[in-house]
Amino acid sequence: MNDKQKLLLVEDDPSFGAVLKDYLAINDFDVTHAVDGEDGLAKFKSSDYDLCILDVMMPKKDGFTLGKEIKELKSEQPIIFLTAKNMREDVLNGYKIGADDYITKPFDSEILLHKIRAVLQRHSADEEKFEQDEFKIGKFHFNAKLRQLQIGSTSHKLSPKESELLRLLAVYRNDLMPREVALTRIWHDDNYFTSRSMDVYIAKLRKYLKDDPNVEIVNIHGEGFRLLISE
Repeated sequence: MNDKQKLLLVEDDPSFGAVLKDYLAINDFDVTHAVDGEDGLAKFKSSDYDLCILDVMMPKKDGFTLGKEIKELKSEQPIIFLTAKNMREDVLNGYKIGADDYITKPFDSEILLHKIRAVLQRHSADEEKFEQDEFKIGKFHFNAKLRQLQIGSTSHKLSPKESELLRLLAVYRNDLMPREVALTRIWHDDNYFTSRSMDVYIAKLRKYLKDDPNVEIVNIHGEGFRLLISE
């Protein structure tokens, strides 16, 4: 069984790509090398990766375009961009797409290794939060695994999507739960129709939670929702 963390390296320079792949493999990563943006997207769709390392300047499809497409398929996917340019606009563009980090060529391989490990560690901690099953929400006790929301002697059995949505809200409690995070994690899509569907589930959760006046779900227009809990 291969328990190494999987990296997708998309780099069109064959010699540099081969050297970087070997270096990362020596450091105990399972590395898949794609030679251009289109090849990178195909390989991303065919497997799951812990991190994507994308060169920006590539034929057929540049790294920023590939990064956007990857984030549309999996919003929480960690990405590091590689570039030969050090232009402020490029750096800002990368972070707007959702880059976790950015490194300019030529770079010290050990610095890249440090950045990779830091990003993976950060995302691993985030995923542990998303796997939490039991929550105290004001006067409610919520068991996401059993899909049960209880207050006093009153118990609500939630549907799978209601339960997953409330779990996400509880993870982000008192903070913004971005709309796209919920849509891609639960519905695996963030189009208009799934967005409207999520609004219906939010309305259902509000009905369940109305028994505690200190708990409310607030809509942050165009951004997402906040589960506000007044202690």
